[in-house]
Amino acid sequence: MIKIPAIAIFDIGKTNKKLLVFDENYRVLHEESKPMTEITDEDGFPCEDVHTLTEWVKSSFDAVLQGSKFEIKTVNFSAYGASFVHLDDELNVLLPLYNYLKPYPQELQKLFYDTYGGESKVSKETASPVLGNLNSGMQLYRLKYQRPEVFGKIKYALHLPQYLSFILCGKLFTDITSIGCHTNLWDYRKKKYHDWVQKEGIAEKFPDVLDCKAIAGYIDDTIPVGAGLHDSSSALIPYFTSFNDPFILLSTGTWCITLNPFNHTLLSDFELHQDCLSYLSYEGNPVKASRLFAGYEHEQQTKKLAAFFKLSEDYYKTVECDQDIIDQLELGKAFSKKGADDVMIQQSVFAKRDLKKFSSYEQAYHQLIADLITQQLYSTNLVLKGTSVKRIFVDGGFGKNPVFMHMLAEVFPGIEIYAASVAQASALGAALVIHDHWNSKPLPTDIIELKYYSGLQKR
Repeated sequence: MIKIPAIAIFDIGKTNKKLLVFDENYRVLHEESKPMTEITDEDGFPCEDVHTLTEWVKSSFDAVLQGSKFEIKTVNFSAYGASFVHLDDELNVLLPLYNYLKPYPQELQKLFYDTYGGESKVSKETASPVLGNLNSGMQLYRLKYQRPEVFGKIKYALHLPQYLSFILCGKLFTDITSIGCHTNLWDYRKKKYHDWVQKEGIAEKFPDVLDCKAIAGYIDDTIPVGAGLHDSSSALIPYFTSFNDPFILLSTGTWCITLNPFNHTLLSDFELHQDCLSYLSYEGNPVKASRLFAGYEHEQQTKKLAAFFKLSEDYYKTVECDQDIIDQLELGKAFSKKGADDVMIQQSVFAKRDLKKFSSYEQAYHQLIADLITQQLYSTNLVLKGTSVKRIFVDGGFGKNPVFMHMLAEVFPGIEIYAASVAQASALGAALVIHDHWNSKPLPTDIIELKYYSGLQKR
């Protein structure tokens, strides 16, 4: 039996751990997932079981490698950010893989920002809102001051994607996409580690930075191994390889994150206050982003609507965009409200609306989407302004929602709006970035499915 040439990708999320195998045309040939039970750290807070994860990566890769179906040409990794695996002098795992949701000690946080010029100064320089442990550099700062004896034993601190690479090839590197995602580590002005990282003796614990397109090492001297990428930055790569003109990616799920790879301006105090941040692309360029908790609110409000109208919780999936209903709503008023600060509160106006005033579920649902679009317009404009973007690609749940998509097209009349579908975007990005090391075929041009949406027809 002839084996199919393929690339293996580990895509490690907080919830889902997956191993995917792609062929030379980047079609998924094999997919497996591994549910993992969290353990607790020394404070009893839930965290990733790094030892179980390590063993699964080794065993699942060996199984695919030894199988009869695929000729594994190379392997790479995408994984969630704000995560460190700490190694000692003998390269053994030293500490738990701490959970970025763990509360950060407020006194220590105050000490840090007071020492280095205040929250505004550090946040602007590092493009990192004040997020506690989600600023992964702060995890090392905490260890230095709260557990100095352990901090002294840390030889290397690896972000999770680079630890996954280390598991298979034994080489140690750092990656720019992991350094650059709201870590407090990277000075976006100077394009190097921030001064505090040097002064606190933390920079010396980071291995050399490896280009995302380069190979970290080899398995058995034959199979190239990538160094891994932060999953949010990796998910942009299929778009970079498919489109040359400036675009925005609106990634929708629990959070609706607007990513503008063509906005390289430094964050202002106002933008940081409005929950903006920056990532670094695989090429080391800033990607300005704004966040909105709209997916979560949609989930909560549709549950409320279902209970009120005595319908199933997923009834909204049957609602079609209705121009007659749109004409009755506070659409123009909502959409004209572009700058008020209260637009960015966690809940939209809909949470305060009296459901008794709506004659049907459909009418109420259209109003909910109109209220969410008000927020989305504001949020996206924060990173759109001053750029030449002419296309917005929407992936995730709202990209499949015609009511949302048509209204979004209406509030951005000069921009083309597309629902975009990319299977396994983060994993695919990690495969595409090392294309030249395993695949002699040209990069595919059909990996993203697009559906165009226009604005509503006025009557």
